[in-house]
Amino acid sequence: MDELTREQGLNQQDVLDPDALSGATGLPEHSVRLLLQGRAPANDTVEERVCSRLKAVADAYMARTGKRMSELAAEVSQRLGISEVWARQICVGKKVPNVGHLHHLARFFGVEGGEPFFTVPADEALNRALQPILAGLETRAGQRAAQRGELALTGTDADDVRGIALRQARNLPPERWKVLNATLEALLELDSSEEDR
Repeated sequence: MDELTREQGLNQQDVLDPDALSGATGLPEHSVRLLLQGRAPANDTVEERVCSRLKAVADAYMARTGKRMSELAAEVSQRLGISEVWARQICVGKKVPNVGHLHHLARFFGVEGGEPFFTVPADEALNRALQPILAGLETRAGQRAAQRGELALTGTDADDVRGIALRQARNLPPERWKVLNATLEALLELDSSEEDR
């Protein structure tokens, strides 16, 4: 991301908004800033993550809808089939919902990624929110290169295409790297067998 940002004459502040990333991840803004600086926020338990992120999405929901906590607690109570007192405790981040309730809360608040939104570690949550930004930077870089005529899909530019593809694949999760690696190995074997003929 840093490389693409520099190539496009931008800096991190032009591309990354910690406040927006905080909203997209349910992380406190100071945690987002620490992660963007390459530092790790304080360790937390899964229960602490769930509570703090539920509070964050509940606060954002109330700000967006203009509803008060009593109204939100009533809606959550009805949706989950629990008391309003318990629903309020969940929404203010004092109680941890069970897995079934967490599933319904993810749908209620419309969070991307379902239950894992509330449970993944901070770095994974931020990485997931950064992926669309990275994809946008890569798309813009490809468009700019195409406008300059640098990227034509011919045999002479194959190295350019491979370089761009590998740069895009750099942040793939391990399971996708395995698939990519197997695909590349198969292609290399195919190239070798054609050369032997």
